Amino acid sequence: MASPSLLWLDAEDAFPPVDRAWSEASEAPGLLAAGGGLDAGRLRSAYAQGIFPWFSLGQPVLWWSPDPRMVLQVADFRLHRSFKKTLRHFVQTAGCEIRFDTVFDTVIRKCAQAPREGQNGTWIVPAMVDAYAALHRQGLAHSVETWVDGALVAGLYCVAIGRAVFGESMFSERSEGSKIALSALVAFCKHHKITTIDCQQNTPHLASMGASPVSRAEFVAGLAQTTQGSAPQWQFSPAYWKPLLLTHAP
Repeated sequence: MASPSLLWLDAEDAFPPVDRAWSEASEAPGLLAAGGGLDAGRLRSAYAQGIFPWFSLGQPVLWWSPDPRMVLQVADFRLHRSFKKTLRHFVQTAGCEIRFDTVFDTVIRKCAQAPREGQNGTWIVPAMVDAYAALHRQGLAHSVETWVDGALVAGLYCVAIGRAVFGESMFSERSEGSKIALSALVAFCKHHKITTIDCQQNTPHLASMGASPVSRAEFVAGLAQTTQGSAPQWQFSPAYWKPLLLTHAP
């Protein structure tokens, strides 16, 4: 089936309704629009509407809103038995700690450099790095960092608007380091009664950790409430681990 024509945005143009995104039958399911710039204000508006940028070097800014949307319900996070032992060891070992937002720029650049299965390059191009760094300076993007003996070994970055959390990318230089960072984000969300983490795309890795698809309509409807909620203070306490570690492993 032929794909519809692509809507191009000027800098002052608003996003079209997300139900105008290309369908599953098209060559680029979920593609909504192109162009319009990549400043922090545009990014905030996009995420609040269930839209995110994703493009490669040499391409224009491409905006997406897939249907269905991959979402991790925090209560469904799967802490598998073998990894739970790893996590417990990390929590109990001196020199192992989670930090938030101490080296955001380093985390996003390491995510850009991390190899991706089936991909030759990265979608975290320099324009994306600059845009999310600006969003971080506004308090709307955060890094979750895994530190061991004073060295950054893994991490992830996310966007957070009100009580809506959108996972972006991870990197790891140590086995299961990024899973420890994700577990810390889940523990943080549990403590602050944040119920979902957006994962954007459906992958077997995300599914193995408990993420599942929801309809775009359901996802966007939830954003109307969560993005207006009061934002938590983005700091991590070791006390947040306890409820997570008390859950039963599958």
